[in-house]
Amino acid sequence: MGQLTSGERQLAAIVLAVMAVIGIAMAAAGRADPLGVHGLLVLLYSGVLLAVVLSSLFEREPHPERLSRYYDDPIKVGVALTMIWAVFGMFIGVWAAAQLAWPSLNFDTAWASFGRIRPAHTTGVIFGFGGNALIATSFHVVQRTSRARLADQFSPWFVIFGYNLFCLLAVTGYFMGLTQSKEYAEPEWYADLWLVVVWVTYFVLYIRTLARRKEPHIYVANWYYMAFILVVAILHIVNNIALPISLAHAKSYTVWPGVQDAMVQWWYGHNAVAFFLTAGFLAMLYYYLPKRAERPIFSYRLSILSFWGITFFYMWAGSHHLHYTALPHWVQNLGMTFSVMLLVPSWASAGNALLTLNGAWHKVRDDATLRFMFVAAIFYGISTFEGSFLAIRPVNSLSHYTDWTVGHVHAGALGWVAMITFGALYTLVPTLWRRERMYSNVLVEVHFWLALAGTLIYIFAMWNSGVIQGLMWRTYTAQDTLAYSFVDSLVAMYPYYIARTLGGLLFLIGAIVGSYNIWMTARALPLSRSEQDLPVVDDPATAPAE
Repeated sequence: MGQLTSGERQLAAIVLAVMAVIGIAMAAAGRADPLGVHGLLVLLYSGVLLAVVLSSLFEREPHPERLSRYYDDPIKVGVALTMIWAVFGMFIGVWAAAQLAWPSLNFDTAWASFGRIRPAHTTGVIFGFGGNALIATSFHVVQRTSRARLADQFSPWFVIFGYNLFCLLAVTGYFMGLTQSKEYAEPEWYADLWLVVVWVTYFVLYIRTLARRKEPHIYVANWYYMAFILVVAILHIVNNIALPISLAHAKSYTVWPGVQDAMVQWWYGHNAVAFFLTAGFLAMLYYYLPKRAERPIFSYRLSILSFWGITFFYMWAGSHHLHYTALPHWVQNLGMTFSVMLLVPSWASAGNALLTLNGAWHKVRDDATLRFMFVAAIFYGISTFEGSFLAIRPVNSLSHYTDWTVGHVHAGALGWVAMITFGALYTLVPTLWRRERMYSNVLVEVHFWLALAGTLIYIFAMWNSGVIQGLMWRTYTAQDTLAYSFVDSLVAMYPYYIARTLGGLLFLIGAIVGSYNIWMTARALPLSRSEQDLPVVDDPATAPAE
């Protein structure tokens, strides 16, 4: 936080002091309850940050010239936190996968049971790894495409550290068995309220930065980032409306009764896929892929058409998760229809990315970073086709509740989300730290092949496992009785669960290699001072294709 003025440091100190007081109140109210544990965590977290701020409170005022340059310090911290969460979340995921093959790996302890580490894995990867990557890259992209510095000095830090406090509260709560007991396990009411404060700050910061842009054109990546920020706020608030038992207790109850709760949950769940795991990462694709390929996006108009198609169609698709349930039949049909229609704008984005590489295939062959993004576009096309296919009711009758769905999710999570993130980070990091290139291009290559091999092993294991499960569950004898018991299907899954663990392990090793490469790049000698302190006006935005 070295670039804050004394007034901004004082504001930061006041905010952190208030957070520390809240932590003390939570700890006192909850005592040994999870609320009390989280109170101590908030107190410790805010106390450490407060010590950092107070240690620099009387430092020399930053030079006014800083305002003519991009504000990249929060982005650097965001990149570091992204890779920390990647390694943590993927490690927990490998552990959870291994428990399905070897159940004794829960060590007969409640906190290490599958039901607790599974939501810790999903939150660590989706929100810890994915969320930090989105925040960091959005801060980078909005400045470069707008040719404007972030609109504030303090709020980027508040967003970064406030968001990670939410992730910590969520993950530690899961280990203590504290969730709202929904399909997408979520933290309790006080963590949800805190995220609203952080997310509104993020939204206002992004809007203010766009408003002061020097570039009249709003580049398409910013459309996707804005959709991600705005719609995720709406989804989070509506889905997480709950009534706490008391202000001194962590437990709460949803206000949505019965099947309405299921519908709201999957409206949230599938639109989290749409606007968190799709729109935000498409923003990365639309900026970093043309930047790395040194070619304009193939069709700017197609990207806008795809944007509005995804924004409209995705909103109606969530009910396809509730086929053959108490949900009204017409709502199920609505979700199925829009899910199939969604294939058009989704493939438009995938095709736009691949056509951008037309004439630059030699770069894809030679550059592992660009290959990350190329493979991500391929997996995006595959997983969106598969999603539309699985939403069709007769197909869903075979796939639902099976590992086929797990394979589909990880084709998107590993093949699309993680691949485009690693490609974006390998493009961003040398620019951010003003290095000529990554520390080791060989390690980038190693990471690529580990990630690709791990993804393919994982999803092929789950595709096979899921289809076998679905067929075994619906196979009848001549006497119209089930031919296989549920235990029979579990025995058949055993080798696929071992394969899934291997695939996840390879992907985790790749993430560790990537983290080491990024760390060594940041530690390398920088370019000359004149090269590393480029003013805003000398770093123009990526020109869109018209």
